[in-house]
Amino acid sequence: MKYLIVIEKALANYSAYVPDLPGCIATGKTLRQLKKNIRQAIDFHIDGLKQDGLQVPRPSTSSDYLELKVA
Repeated sequence: MKYLIVIEKALANYSAYVPDLPGCIATGKTLRQLKKNIRQAIDFHIDGLKQDGLQVPRPSTSSDYLELKVA
């Protein structure tokens, strides 16, 4: 499965969240570290859902860019 992750740049690090997995978040000092951490967070989140007998949400979020003309 392929989940969309939203990455945001903060002052001293990066953060990410997974819209299809509410509460699944991670941070990292670098993008590389963030991607490793969010992958681990997704695995942990999905394992927790399964252990609780809950259904794992299918990926359904998509993204796109909208080009705007700024005056």
